Amino acid sequence: MGILGRYQPPSRRLLTGQSGPPTPGNDAPNPVDDATEGAEGEEESDRKAKYKATAFKMFEAAMTTLASISVLGLVGYSYTRYYKYLVLEKIENAFRPGDPVLELAASGKEVPSNSPGDVPNISNEDDYDRWIPRVEQDKIDKIVSGQDRGRYHLLLGEKGTGKSSMLIDAMFKIDGEGVAMCEAHADPEIFRIRLGRCLDFEFHEDNIGALFSIRGPRDASALLDIERAFNKLEKVALRRRKRVGRPLILIINQAHLLRDDEDGRDLIELIQQRAEQWAASNLATVIINSDKYWVYERLKQHATRMEVTQVCDLPKDRAIQALQNYRMKYWKEKTPTEVLEEVYDKIGGRLTFLNRVAKSRDMVQMCDHICKMEKTWFLNNCGILGEEMDDDVMDQQKYASTAMVLANALYKQSLEMDKTYDPVKGHILPEFPLHIARHIMTRADFIRQHHDLSIFAITSLAMVRADSVPMQRAFNEICSQPGFEEFLEATLDRIGDIESLGRTKELTFKDLWEGGKYKITSRDRKGNVEREVEIETVEGKKDDNEKDD
Repeated sequence: MGILGRYQPPSRRLLTGQSGPPTPGNDAPNPVDDATEGAEGEEESDRKAKYKATAFKMFEAAMTTLASISVLGLVGYSYTRYYKYLVLEKIENAFRPGDPVLELAASGKEVPSNSPGDVPNISNEDDYDRWIPRVEQDKIDKIVSGQDRGRYHLLLGEKGTGKSSMLIDAMFKIDGEGVAMCEAHADPEIFRIRLGRCLDFEFHEDNIGALFSIRGPRDASALLDIERAFNKLEKVALRRRKRVGRPLILIINQAHLLRDDEDGRDLIELIQQRAEQWAASNLATVIINSDKYWVYERLKQHATRMEVTQVCDLPKDRAIQALQNYRMKYWKEKTPTEVLEEVYDKIGGRLTFLNRVAKSRDMVQMCDHICKMEKTWFLNNCGILGEEMDDDVMDQQKYASTAMVLANALYKQSLEMDKTYDPVKGHILPEFPLHIARHIMTRADFIRQHHDLSIFAITSLAMVRADSVPMQRAFNEICSQPGFEEFLEATLDRIGDIESLGRTKELTFKDLWEGGKYKITSRDRKGNVEREVEIETVEGKKDDNEKDD
């Protein structure tokens, strides 16, 4: 048959199961070759199937991870944008009409149950108004309503003169729209919380971004949180200026409660920097209310747009009107003018004193009690002990004696004045410039402590006077007593003796008592002897009693 006869086409070999061409002399099929060829084909197909399955699983896992990350990122980003919007919306809501300060003050106004017509000798509702209009009230109203802009303001005056009352009254007139009031505190952490409550800002403490693995603001000091609150407030002020055209009003009440230390000075500097910036751009007006002069001294160093308003006691006519209205409110009676003038002569025009006196049945007795309490307060803090005092209390007596010296100087100044009482204006208290007062006291540091104790007042013009009319009356009573000048002089002499004794050094040469000598040699810069001195003891003269012995 030849070669062609022995050749089998592929189709035939496929049918016979032969894996390759037949070998010469062996035309029979090989079952081992057929099985090996089938296994290799199956392994190849299985390998391809595994590759496809693995690639599909990898793709599925990658897409699932990508989808999860995308959804998580989208939700986190959406929440962050929503939270930032919510923060600004809450701060803006804090400046909408209505304020918690007004709600608290409304309960204190004690609106009378009777109408003005029911009260004797009252025919007009204005005669029954508890709030006494002051000269400064119109200016405060313009500032709080946003009409006076481009500056920030410092209200300075003694406690009880009505600074906070004027601010609250101005807020009532506009229903607190665009105004927020924050009460200061010595602890920066508490001030941070109060500022957050005032602005309705949680300092990101309510942020749940950690659920989306978004890192929130890092923990830091209270000062940094206050800076964040001011940043948010600035954004709200920008939006409000475009929409309303008036600046926001931020009131920092009782700023003197901040400590005059590093933290307190940093906080005041932060507030002043923002106040300067906002005043320049008409974004917000900051009003700082303080009872103490040191706040003005601190702000004065960097102030360019600050305006200071001194709030003093009421003049005589307005004080009598306030006392009359208070008396009508609490007792519904028409008080004679003679009694009202006698009350003013004793306590002056301090609103807090007038309110306390009006609530009492016997007003004159209450006036005497107030004067007695002011005198007791002064003596408890600055009483002097005379020449019998112990040297251990010298530091406290230095502080007390300087106050007595200045009180005596104010008393003598009142005797030299042309008049201390004007029939129209009322009391005219004696006063000294601050540098003169320090010269009188011979100390520059104690006046600050006396001012903090409300013994002496320092005005925005740096004038030192008694804190109130009852305090000046206490000065007059104490310094006019017989023998006061000698007692004060004895105290000062005793302080001087103790200081002199402390500066005196005693040297004892023991070797001289046994016949020894001391030789003192003085040399020039080249070492040459200039002079020599010998010290030895000389036996003194003996008394007759010693000779007999």
